[in-house]
Amino acid sequence: MTNPWRPTASLEVLRLRAQLLATVREFFRARGVLEVDTPVLGGATATDVHLASLLTRIRGRTAPHYLQTSPEHAMKRLLAAGSGDIYQICKVFRDGEAGRQHSPEFTLIEWYRLGFDHAALMDEVEALLGRLLGRRLAAPAERLTYREAFGRVLDLDPVAAPLGLLAGIAAERLAVDAAVLGPDRDAVLDLLMGALVGPALGRGRITFVHAYPASQAALARLLPGDPAVAARFEAYVEGLELCNGFHELGDAAEQRRRFERDRAARLARGLPDVPIDERLLAALAAGLPDAAGVAVGFDRIVMLAAGLGDIREALSFAVDEQ
Repeated sequence: MTNPWRPTASLEVLRLRAQLLATVREFFRARGVLEVDTPVLGGATATDVHLASLLTRIRGRTAPHYLQTSPEHAMKRLLAAGSGDIYQICKVFRDGEAGRQHSPEFTLIEWYRLGFDHAALMDEVEALLGRLLGRRLAAPAERLTYREAFGRVLDLDPVAAPLGLLAGIAAERLAVDAAVLGPDRDAVLDLLMGALVGPALGRGRITFVHAYPASQAALARLLPGDPAVAARFEAYVEGLELCNGFHELGDAAEQRRRFERDRAARLARGLPDVPIDERLLAALAAGLPDAAGVAVGFDRIVMLAAGLGDIREALSFAVDEQ
């Protein structure tokens, strides 16, 4: 590179970023949603086996701190404290995520709406994405269940299909050794969703995928009357996953059980252990209001709005140019 000091995004794209950020803030201002700012460093982090946190140490403190993978835990503490509807635009960090569509440091728009369920929040996500990507969306948004999405792309039912069949598809189409995948059904489904199903969705439109298996609920509650299904959704445009949303779980005891299951799964996979966020659990025990929340990847929105093929071109300075 002849000029390594120069930004990786063009000035035209940087101006577009600024316009899109202004649109986001106006969107929430018009709806009376409060902008908040929570710490980037935390004493706990996500336990999810699919997320790897960056660890750092503060002089004079023995316990490590983590660059946050999401502001979710801190924002839920604000909700429990009575903040009302809130949003923020912030930097987050995830180790091991790099490529044309991933950066270890990226920008999230995350918000929480009191009294919303995941269906109502999908409506609001659709409205925001319509404002940001309108000219890129040729068709109305669609909503598919998790099973319908797999049926459309892979012609199978992900809930009923034998694990051997799922692993065989991964081995054949993704050149993954089926023996290496092991017995974790959700790990195989996540691989198929990320590499085959998701990239086929959202062509010229927003495609929402909802009704995930309960085993993939994360921090979402289960659907009333159907404990096999999580109140969770994702949105795709041009094969890019743009968001992950939940009708938020408010049961502290159930959330602790899920965190402990995550830690056990980390141990089984040889992944680093991480501490459970006791402050979040205390906030849930104190009373989380009924709410739905979602995190939207802003840099990917910039990619789509500008017609870019690499996330580095949407960032002022990509991580390998810092």
